[in-house]
Amino acid sequence: MSTDAETTPEEQTHIKTQPSAVEAPSTEVSAKAVPGGRVPGPGYKARLAAVKEKVTTRHGWLGDYDFVWLCAPTLPFSKAAARKSPPFFALHADLPLVLAIICGFQHALAMLAGLITPPIIFASALNLSGDLQAYMISASLIACGMLSLVQMSRLRLPGGYFLGTGLITVVGTSFATLSTAFAIFDSMYANGTCPVIQNPDGTTTNGPCPDAYGYLLGTSLICSFLEMGMSFVPVRILQRIFPPLVTGTVIVMIGASLIGSSGALDWAGGSNDCAGRPTTGIFALCPTIYAPKPLPWGSPQFMGLGFLSFITIVLTELFGSPFLKNASIIVGLVVGCIVAGACGYIDGSSIQTAPAITFLWVHTFKIRVYPPAILPMLAVYVSLAMEAIGDITASAEVSRVEVEGPEFDSRIQGGVLSDGLGGFFSALFTVTPLSIFAQNNGVIAITRCANRGAGRWCCFFIILFGILGKISGVFLAIPNSVLGGVTTFLFASVVASGIRVLSYLPWTRRDRFIVAAAFSFGIADLLVPTFWTYLFAGVTNASPGLQGFLNSISIILTTPFLIAGITALILNLIIPMEIRNPYENEGEEATDAYAADVEAQPMDPEAPMEKHVGA
Repeated sequence: MSTDAETTPEEQTHIKTQPSAVEAPSTEVSAKAVPGGRVPGPGYKARLAAVKEKVTTRHGWLGDYDFVWLCAPTLPFSKAAARKSPPFFALHADLPLVLAIICGFQHALAMLAGLITPPIIFASALNLSGDLQAYMISASLIACGMLSLVQMSRLRLPGGYFLGTGLITVVGTSFATLSTAFAIFDSMYANGTCPVIQNPDGTTTNGPCPDAYGYLLGTSLICSFLEMGMSFVPVRILQRIFPPLVTGTVIVMIGASLIGSSGALDWAGGSNDCAGRPTTGIFALCPTIYAPKPLPWGSPQFMGLGFLSFITIVLTELFGSPFLKNASIIVGLVVGCIVAGACGYIDGSSIQTAPAITFLWVHTFKIRVYPPAILPMLAVYVSLAMEAIGDITASAEVSRVEVEGPEFDSRIQGGVLSDGLGGFFSALFTVTPLSIFAQNNGVIAITRCANRGAGRWCCFFIILFGILGKISGVFLAIPNSVLGGVTTFLFASVVASGIRVLSYLPWTRRDRFIVAAAFSFGIADLLVPTFWTYLFAGVTNASPGLQGFLNSISIILTTPFLIAGITALILNLIIPMEIRNPYENEGEEATDAYAADVEAQPMDPEAPMEKHVGA
């Protein structure tokens, strides 16, 4: 989710009165002044001297940063105390160690909820065992920490290409995969790939299916080559094919579908079979009848716990310090868990059974390719590339580096390539595809620190959280309602990010037509999940190849953001651009060759006519 990084005039005034952060002399050499654009690094003796000064002096540890400002609470509805904002630490600034550690910890907290949510949802959808669920959380944390280090690097490759952005662009398990995975899992349960248990009362329950997760990983692995290939396409062409009109539509539908398929369901008690309120079976109560205090789905107790977590996020935004505001999601989880634990809703068995130390490949999955999932996963990687371009642009803006020109284009190319490689290696790490987390741009904006040292400390904390297996057990013990109250807000933030992207449009008649057509399919799919279910019901005796192709089409059609994104992409390419009035900016009256678009906003009879001409 994106966060605006603009400063108010008052803040800009305070900034001018602050001493600037000390820049590292060795990295201030302009790339343009060096042949090949490479910045020469300092010798090893200079590096050793810098490290010695960093760890042995007070300035190296603390610097001149105003830590009181970072931790001071906010009083709403009143003027904040006249406190000068701390200096902005640029990409290559000399960053104090304590500030690097604190900012890194903030980045870790800001992305933590987003990292643990997808594996929990995947495990719940496939009814996996507790030890597998704990492992999936740990693997997600470790893989994201390791691959974030790659994404933040800026390694020069042959041919003038790069790997990584060179910015604080951390990666996490992508929410875009969730909606597609749900459709793939439903297809597997329907065709017998995954077991379906017949209950004594005649009802059915989806059985545990770790093989489905292995199919998802294998398909993701081979589809990641598409995004790698896209990274070598000129950036201007990618931006022309995937403008904000397309990316914004996709992001809105991703967030909206996740609220309906996961967030709101968990808030009311669970997104598993208990949401159907069956009268018998283990899912007659949520999360199951074996929970410490099981209740029917939608019970007021569950709704209250979810609302407590939600309102805690709001109160943290009102009263919290800049530090707490960046960790508001975690604060909501902590407060909700404290109350839930006091009321007896937490099952601590996952903490007891979780290992003290764990790592990747403690558990493995049979990595195989599910042919009907290839086309949908290719579309997912296209959406990940679109998301990466927008997030890298936002990261560059908030980091105060160039957002156009060859250097910026190389950051886009390196970031998309790293994103594709991340999808390949994450599958080998038993983790679903990754994407850049835009919410960390808010941490940069608030802490005024864009130095990659903070990002490296963030990766250290994330990897540490993953290795300590008991932490995964704690995350797994979070009640569904508490998690749902938080993830509903998290997914709604994704929707807000998409709306923000769409706000960049001039909203011409063409733009509104394309968005309306895309939402026609996407929202219909979202509100009526069975809309496309019976499209190929009349096809019988199909060959295995044809049946696999029809299953692929069905998965795409039943995934709201895919069908909406494809619709917006196609229409954007075939509908001609509108010709704008060349005299519009000069206040000249429009000629008959230009149509007046009076639908853009209500006509004000006192307003000048040129405000309503064009869009």
